[in-house]
Amino acid sequence: MIISPAYAAPAAEQPDPIMSFLPLIVIFVIFYFLIIRPQMKRAKDQKKMQEALQKGDEVITSGGQLGRVVKISDQYVTLDIGGGTETIFQRGTIQTVLPKGTMKDL
Repeated sequence: MIISPAYAAPAAEQPDPIMSFLPLIVIFVIFYFLIIRPQMKRAKDQKKMQEALQKGDEVITSGGQLGRVVKISDQYVTLDIGGGTETIFQRGTIQTVLPKGTMKDL
């Protein structure tokens, strides 16, 4: 019995290399715009805020400590946390600058 040409297997075609990498490229682009870019922007804003600290600013540290900036050096910030108690924190631990007068309300 002879196999007719209709049932013969066609020659294997090589997939287009660009089409095989396209899903990976799309996933990377989505990750960049949804995860990487906003995180870089947030880090840039945080660094800008920490560099703009001034004496008298009311801040919250990453540990939740609330205080008023008394002294600023290159890497450290001295905070008055109430009752004349002063503590030294690294600049990187400053999370948020509060509006003026916030500590009076507490």
